[in-house]
Amino acid sequence: MTEAIRIMVNGDAHEVPAGLRVLGLLSHLGLPADRVAIERNLEILPRSEWLAAQVQPGDRYEIVHMVGGG
Repeated sequence: MTEAIRIMVNGDAHEVPAGLRVLGLLSHLGLPADRVAIERNLEILPRSEWLAAQVQPGDRYEIVHMVGGG
């Protein structure tokens, strides 16, 4: 059995596998990494840190999905 941790994403509680990195969190949530901006615990998380940044219990994420149009 995989250990899970509890985080908040856009105001909703989620249980995700322990040990995820932020880039893995996006994949777990089914979000495209090339069209989102991420705020973690009230601070913008630069894209350059997504691969290394570990998801921690209690983290709060706001993930904004970019939508193109005309």
